[in-house]
Amino acid sequence: MNLSNNTVLLTGGASGIGLALAVRFLQAGSQVIVIGRRADKLAEAQQQHPGLITRECDVADAAARTELVRWATAEYPGLNVLVNNAGIQHRVQLAEDADWEERRQEIVINVEAPIHLAMLLIPHLRQQATPAIINVTSGLSFAPAAFVPIYSATKAALHSFTLSLRHQLKPTGISVLEIVPPAVNTDLGGPGLHTFGANVDEFADSVMARLAAGEEEVGFGTSEKSRLASRSELDEMFRAMNNR
Repeated sequence: MNLSNNTVLLTGGASGIGLALAVRFLQAGSQVIVIGRRADKLAEAQQQHPGLITRECDVADAAARTELVRWATAEYPGLNVLVNNAGIQHRVQLAEDADWEERRQEIVINVEAPIHLAMLLIPHLRQQATPAIINVTSGLSFAPAAFVPIYSATKAALHSFTLSLRHQLKPTGISVLEIVPPAVNTDLGGPGLHTFGANVDEFADSVMARLAAGEEEVGFGTSEKSRLASRSELDEMFRAMNNR
């Protein structure tokens, strides 16, 4: 994938992995539109990186997703890359937690939104010279963490969808790529929960270089091991991760 001369629409880009990816596209010479739910975090990101274009949008809302695509394609007709990065993670005890609406939001943001945005943008992307859809999944797509059961399931679903989408879009010329993060030191799930994770800049530098080299699915550290593991190795990873 050529990282330069693109117009990129990137969800969940005001902080963490999303911002790290956005900055690297920007530094490579692409125009980057960062989407987020919080105006204050978007303003902070733009202040730190003035070249970013920001847009407030709650991708949990279907009507907002439709309006986002209408606006983006009208204002930036050269839009050729969608990065589905927005996601939320909650630690859930399924036998004790009865708050379905909060659980449903995790499913909507992590699975429904990227599928819907991809479908909305496919007609536009087919008209572009070098179109791509990049889905950000997780090493937990392959070996789930039982303490984040819904998050793990949603990322497994997005990985599965990515494989099918790549297969279906082969005749269209739209590249479908997947970034598979391990635990990264960000505030996903809440401040202080991922301090043991990989450095976000080292992660972003690695995966972007590998996308630029032409790889379709890239991990880093533990997620690279899990995405390439056998079933017996994944079973052992599951036991090790969930028997702490």
